[in-house]
Amino acid sequence: MNTPAIDQTKLNDFITRAVGDLSAGYGGVMVSLGGKLGLYQAMVGAGPISAQELAARTACAERYVSEWLNSQAAGGYVDYHAVSQTYELSAEQAMVLADEDSPVYLPHAWNIPASMWFDEAKAIEAFRTGQGVAWADHNGRLFCGVAAFYRNAYRGSLVSAWLPALDGVVERLEAGINVADIGCGHGHSTLLMADAFPRSRFHGFDAHAASIAEARQLAGEANPGERVRFEVARAADYPGKHYGLICFFDALHDMGDPDAAARHAASTLAADGTVMLIEPFANDRVEDNISPIARLYYAASTTICCAHAVSDGGHRVLGAQAGEARLAEVFRKAGFTHIRRAAETPFNLILEVRR
Repeated sequence: MNTPAIDQTKLNDFITRAVGDLSAGYGGVMVSLGGKLGLYQAMVGAGPISAQELAARTACAERYVSEWLNSQAAGGYVDYHAVSQTYELSAEQAMVLADEDSPVYLPHAWNIPASMWFDEAKAIEAFRTGQGVAWADHNGRLFCGVAAFYRNAYRGSLVSAWLPALDGVVERLEAGINVADIGCGHGHSTLLMADAFPRSRFHGFDAHAASIAEARQLAGEANPGERVRFEVARAADYPGKHYGLICFFDALHDMGDPDAAARHAASTLAADGTVMLIEPFANDRVEDNISPIARLYYAASTTICCAHAVSDGGHRVLGAQAGEARLAEVFRKAGFTHIRRAAETPFNLILEVRR
């Protein structure tokens, strides 16, 4: 068998890319540490700051802080001033690394790949057997990572942009309707809507009991009263009828039988109601999904989304890069005739679905 000739330039380019990815993995640990230790937050508005000053501000050991700062400077996550040997966090870097209410805050998201490493043995077994891995069987860092990753994105766009993109839905929410949030997780999306629309009533459903317990705790802190309820229920059998709005927030593709979920939505939706489907952004063809964001979603889909869908029956395993055409097919089979892309972001598709 002939060994193909090696193009040294292509090899070097690929090694550079692979090492860059490895460096990013190391850097993620540093980002998580910086967030949890308050290092980024202590740099906000401080201007150029030395390792000694930052260590004093955060009650951390200077030698560790110094090395951490150098890792941040090397990766472009802070700016380094060579003359004064100080470090500075720009306003743009602070939005991503220090402001926990920013729609682009990312440190908590590193819990997701951490959980993927913890669950590597389960993923290997799933590859070899074809069996699934249930959501509840993943490492606990997954749940808080996913909730935090999506919470700020929803906070930045859900009420201000996505709901207004749906025909007549904001007006109905302002007047008062029943809303079902299917696969609500920790309930961040449910509570955001409840806060914005005090005349409507919101019901959050999720099959993961621990997430519902967390959602109830968060609801207790937000104190929306009886207008918000969280219950353990599956997407194909949650209670209630005549919902004016049914929402699926980055959840349908995780379900083992999305067709059954769509049929149940059709049976519980009010005659003039709307389904809002939020899904990871994807084009319909693999060749059109060659990007860092698509790579992130495909990787998470491999070990989390597809694995859960298989464990949940695996009737139709959509994956996190389903694309609009396959998503629309699910709802057309359930009897819906109106499916429209209402909005999109680099991370999400927002689809409006009606009868």
